[in-house]
Amino acid sequence: MSGSQDHLDRLENKSIYIIREAYHAFHDLCMLWSIGKDSTVLLHLARKAFFGHVPFPLVHIDTHYKIPEMITYRDRLAREYGLYMIYGENRDALAAGQTFPNGAVSRVECCRLLKTEALTNTLNGKWPRWRLNLQTGTYEPDENRQAYTGVIVGVRSDEEGSRSKERYFSARDRNNDWDIDDQPPEFWNQFKTDFAPHTHVRIHPLLDWTELNIWEYIEREHIPTVSLYYDQGDGKRYRSLGCAPCTGPIASTAKNPHDIIEELRSGQLRNIAERSGRAQDKEDGGGLETLRRAGYM
Repeated sequence: MSGSQDHLDRLENKSIYIIREAYHAFHDLCMLWSIGKDSTVLLHLARKAFFGHVPFPLVHIDTHYKIPEMITYRDRLAREYGLYMIYGENRDALAAGQTFPNGAVSRVECCRLLKTEALTNTLNGKWPRWRLNLQTGTYEPDENRQAYTGVIVGVRSDEEGSRSKERYFSARDRNNDWDIDDQPPEFWNQFKTDFAPHTHVRIHPLLDWTELNIWEYIEREHIPTVSLYYDQGDGKRYRSLGCAPCTGPIASTAKNPHDIIEELRSGQLRNIAERSGRAQDKEDGGGLETLRRAGYM
């Protein structure tokens, strides 16, 4: 077995262990699925951890500005895998036109309303949410208004600065606010899973994975990803996916996972940040810390 494959096996084993620990420790558990490469790898790992079944809901926050192909891909895979698929949204902000594309608010404020506020209230069960009917392929009101305080997220520490400050089990308060200075130590793979009542905990099984590891694993496991990650013939592809008005592609001729792996290994993208196409990062001072302290993914 090659060193690379052996390293992927170690990452996989640790991630599956953390997912299973989370399932054991939190009875009100869900997993966020942004439809991007990282959370889709996380979905694959969850299916491996439970032998093809995912025993907790997947939650997607729909801003209504996602690239349409992302939503089509989400619903197709959810039906194929038989997932308990929920989506939430900020209906009030959308109805009032309080969005960046409408010119009403800044990009960061738009993210706060359509992502952070929508996520917090969806997880708390305070707002209506919708569940995919696997028979009809349509979304219906989710009658289960359970609050989720254990949330599995596909965050990687190398993706951007604020994410390097996370723990595998990272505590938030009851409002999902994140105090970076008040996090439990995690020494020698000993993880704290016992938290005070009403503590929201984000679980990060991919924390030690790199972008290269993600693509190596996608290639090895033949994980289906949305085709926006690949050059469709115009010499461009998306490296990171978000809302259409605030996300741009990079110059690249990579047409499959193997091409992306070679691109990353060769250093062609060395001077291009992974989230360089995400305009809200620049508006937030070059990072996501302001948004993430308030509960952003």
